[in-house]
Order: sequence, then structure tokens, then C-alpha cells
Amino acid sequence: MLARTHGQFDACEDAVQEALLEAALQWPSGLPDNPKAWLMAVASRRLVDYYRSEGARRAREERVAAMTVDLSYSSLPEADDTLTLMFLCCHPALSAPSQLALTLRAVGGLTTAEIASAFMVPESTMGQRISRAKQGIQKAGATFSMPPASERKARLGVVLHVLYLIFNEGYAASSGPSLQREELTTEATRVARLLVAVAPHEPEAVGLLALMLLTDSRRTARALPDGTPVPLAEQDRRLWNRTQIEEGIALLSSVLGRGAAGPYQLQAAIAAVHAEAVSGEETDWPQILALYRVLEAVAPSPVVTLNRAVAVAMVHGPAAGLDLLVGLDGALGRTHRLDAVRGHLLEMSGAYVEARAAYLSAAKKTGSLPERKYLMGKVARMDEQ
Repeated sequence: MLARTHGQFDACEDAVQEALLEAALQWPSGLPDNPKAWLMAVASRRLVDYYRSEGARRAREERVAAMTVDLSYSSLPEADDTLTLMFLCCHPALSAPSQLALTLRAVGGLTTAEIASAFMVPESTMGQRISRAKQGIQKAGATFSMPPASERKARLGVVLHVLYLIFNEGYAASSGPSLQREELTTEATRVARLLVAVAPHEPEAVGLLALMLLTDSRRTARALPDGTPVPLAEQDRRLWNRTQIEEGIALLSSVLGRGAAGPYQLQAAIAAVHAEAVSGEETDWPQILALYRVLEAVAPSPVVTLNRAVAVAMVHGPAAGLDLLVGLDGALGRTHRLDAVRGHLLEMSGAYVEARAAYLSAAKKTGSLPERKYLMGKVARMDEQ
């Protein structure tokens, strides 16, 4: 909303950050009547200060200063600009990786470190990428408005990917004291609903929303009261949200068969198979394996191969799954997930010494405190074998 009013995307982002810092100092003593409008008022004042301090031309300064802020907090529009901002960040003047990084920062609110973790690159590299993307938006002269339908379709893939990454960071936080960040999963799902409303005939948009609902349905069962993660196979499925599961399956059923299924529809289908199983033992792993094979053909990636290895192990035994992990260290060696899966499959095969080493390596790599606690618990259990 601030960018729509004032322009200067980069300056607006800085102003909002300063407003949030001031809120952190003032709000503990009491929330304002309209927090959103309060932030807008403070951020707008910061922009005026910015233009003045930079010695901008008098005409521009007068124009910005003349944009009065209603301090009664009652006149601001309630229109949601999130999608517009997402499509702006996905401007064709930027490369696809830069579009993703900038949107995750500006819309998702993820830190540079969290985005770097999602892309599996150093934080310094990601910081430079985001900085260049901001400059690219400014040079392109992009305006804060929804692009026409033709351009919107071209940018849709990146928008979907951004929502997917925001949801994933919320579902499995890459760092910090909490296993999951509900504010991110909730926001990603909310914006996915907006996107489906704007593009109801886009199967992958519908598929992504279905995937989010089916995955998030497990939220309550994913951790013990002390925050310790609970593996999927051990979760109390009575705690799964059946309303979300039913909606997710209905959405998926509405788009499957319209043509070749895309990666989000395929992942939603895998989540649906898990959701329909009454217990971990009754999960249809052969069907899940078949879906992963199709997914790997449609959208190959080391992460898909890693997930397929688990399905292979469940169908053909842990040795077959371990064979698939060979060669993934180059792509996934920086993350803890490869070592965690390797440890799980080694434990399944009875190789407890090797499993212990893999779990310990994974624990050292993760920035998530609950994940580290869980993995160190696995290390302790391997010592007892």
C-alpha cells in the first residue's frame, strides 16, 4: 500500500522496517486502535524525512509532504495489495532467481539467511542478489499495479514458487526455537486463496492451495507439547484437521485430469495419499512411489530424489533407498536433510553406528532447535543399540 501511494519501492521497504522497529518499542505498552494504519502513518512520516534528508528537489518534497496521513486511522482502504506486490517483484526485467529472492524478502518477510537456506547458497550471495533485484525494479520503472492478464500469466510460475517457499519455511522453520511458524503458513495459504480467486482456471494455482491445506492439516500432530518433532509415521492422525483434508482433496479432484499434472498437483496428490491412510502402516507407499517417479520426470530436483529415496525404502527396502542418496552430497550437503534421511535409512537397515554418525552430522547442520533436539535424541538412542 505504501509503494502504491509513494512509489520508490526500495525506500518504502526501508520505511516499513523502521515503522516495525518503532512498533516493537511502543506497542508493548498498548496496541493502537488500528495497528495497520498506525504503521502506515509512521512509515509515511519516515518517507518524508528520507526525502528531505536526501535533499530531493523541492517539488517532489512538497508532493510527498502534502500527502496527508489520517491519524484517526479510519480512512485507509482495506484492499489487499499482497498479490500486486508479488507480481511487481516478479517483474520480467529480473531473472527468475532474483524475482524469487526479492519477493520472499519483500512479501514473505523472510530474512536473508532464511532465503539463502531455501536456495542452499551462502547468505552473502543472497544479500547481493536481493540488492541487485531492488535496483533492477527501480531501473525498469515498474509501477505498483497489477500487470495485464498476458503478463500475469507469464509471471504466475514465480508467484506460485514464492508462495510454496514461504509456506515451506513456515511449515518447517529453517532456524530458531520453533518447529513451525504458523504466521507464514497462514499467510501463504491466504494469498494462495486470493490467487485462485484471481486465476480459478489455473490448475497449478489450485494444486498449490490443495497442497498447502493437506500439508497444514497435520500441524497439531507434528510436535509434542515441549516442541519435539513427531515423525509422520508416529503422528496421532486423530489430530489431523479433517476439514482441511476434505477441502484439499476436493480442490485437487477439481483439477486433476484437465491435462498433464504439474508439480504442485503431484505433490498434493502425494499428500492426499498420506491423508487418506488411517495409519502409517496402511499408507499406500507403492502409489506414493509411483507419484514421485512422475514428479521427478516433470520437475527433477535433488530434493525430489531425496523424498523418492524414502518411498523406495518403504517399498523395496532401505538398501535400495540408500543407493539413491549416492551423489546427492554435492547438491544437498549443506543442509541437514540429506544426513537425516541417510540416518533414518541406515537405522532401518540396522547399521546403528553409521546411523548415529549421520544423525550427529545432521544435528550439527540444522539451525532449527527442535530439529536439533530430535536428532540428538536419535543419536542417544543409537548409543543404546
